[in-house]
Amino acid sequence: MNRNELNPDASPEAAYGARLRSVREARGWTQEELGSHAEYSSVHISFVENGRKPPTLRFSRSLDRAFGLDGTADSFEHAFREMTHGSLLEGFPEYKKFEGRASEIRLYEVGVVPGLLQTPEYAAALVESEVRRGAITRDQADERLALVAERQAALNRPRPPLVFVVLDESCVVRPMGEHGVMDRQLMRLIEFAELPDAVVQVAPFAMGDRRPFNLPITVLTLPDRSLMSYAESAQRGHLERDSTCVVPILRAYHQLQAESLSQADSVAMLNQLRKGTP
Repeated sequence: MNRNELNPDASPEAAYGARLRSVREARGWTQEELGSHAEYSSVHISFVENGRKPPTLRFSRSLDRAFGLDGTADSFEHAFREMTHGSLLEGFPEYKKFEGRASEIRLYEVGVVPGLLQTPEYAAALVESEVRRGAITRDQADERLALVAERQAALNRPRPPLVFVVLDESCVVRPMGEHGVMDRQLMRLIEFAELPDAVVQVAPFAMGDRRPFNLPITVLTLPDRSLMSYAESAQRGHLERDSTCVVPILRAYHQLQAESLSQADSVAMLNQLRKGTP
């Protein structure tokens, strides 16, 4: 078989394939031998190496098991995640790094429960809807579910952040998923509200024009007390680090909290909604 020359600068997929070939050959393995270790065909290995087939999260994890790279900075899973940041909104990967070390997180969400509080079933229902509409691929759906789990795990660090959550009423009355999904999600919100480092409030529809935000917004306080905000449009996410821009957003968030239902009343509302969910 002729050996194709690989150009790792051609694309992220080409760089992934070139590295795969390099690691494989350093082990002295043929494509058939690697396929045997990773439980993929040699044809599949060849296609990925030559950039003719994009890698997937499952494939990357299989490579890591075969090469003994699980959990390392050089893992193929890490390379895959870096490569597939393109399937996420511009600006989100950078935001996620700050979210993972913030001392305080303030969230306002409209329409859906925010990722940090989603149950696995609720998150799966969301991405399945996008797959059915053709908005994302199955591999991108798997990546998004892994990302939700990864972000939630960051909340369990030794010194967890204070998390303030204001949910537009649309988040909790909009049905999502099959039987039982919404009930378990509402229960998750109630349990989250009981945590010592969390506050959960509902912004009812009755607030009307007193609502200071029409779109979701996040404000982070970092350990050095610096502030940043994050907001998304349909095309991109925007991370704002200029305090002169963030402070007015924080002030508006405090107004939102004051106008929203108290945590006790919000939990009572969630319990009432649970009685009406299938």
